[in-house]
Amino acid sequence: MLIDHRTAVVAIVAAVTCLGLASCTAASAQDDATPSTSGSSGPPRAADGVLPDHTSAYDTDLPGIAKLDPTLRKAVQQAETAMQDDGITMQVTTGWRSKKYQEELLDKAIRKYGSKKKALEYVAEPDASHHVTGHAVDIGPTNADDWLSRHGNRYGLCQTLTNEIWHFELVTKPGEDCPPMTDPAKS
Repeated sequence: MLIDHRTAVVAIVAAVTCLGLASCTAASAQDDATPSTSGSSGPPRAADGVLPDHTSAYDTDLPGIAKLDPTLRKAVQQAETAMQDDGITMQVTTGWRSKKYQEELLDKAIRKYGSKKKALEYVAEPDASHHVTGHAVDIGPTNADDWLSRHGNRYGLCQTLTNEIWHFELVTKPGEDCPPMTDPAKS
């Protein structure tokens, strides 16, 4: 059987690419499995609350979900189930975060916005963040944010910040009205 030169080259490139991807994936998985503490070097990891794409509120094996306040986690799970009944797929983009992770987000915001004052309109300091205490979640995609903005109060969940349509906290009793949102730019 004859194989033309182009087919052989494509096969070799595909094999090398697959080996490279497998190596990178293994190294990444090893990094994520290594516990991180606020004093460790390197970027935040799963142990700091970093969540993979498409994380469900039911993914309680992940620290970012497991370390949420149990009442908040249950409310988000109930909302996720109701959204599924309405044909909407929800994901938790971030839940609980370590102080290290929150500090990293603040540092990135300072670099992006050019000042700490401006950055604090978008990212709280670790000691002020409701993510660090496990009392806040960020939800996506946008259709899930919209659904939760309209129906979240059924579960006690409310959007609490005017500039973050994805940020929800348990701030009312189920079925009651949500309180007015905070405008971080005016804080």
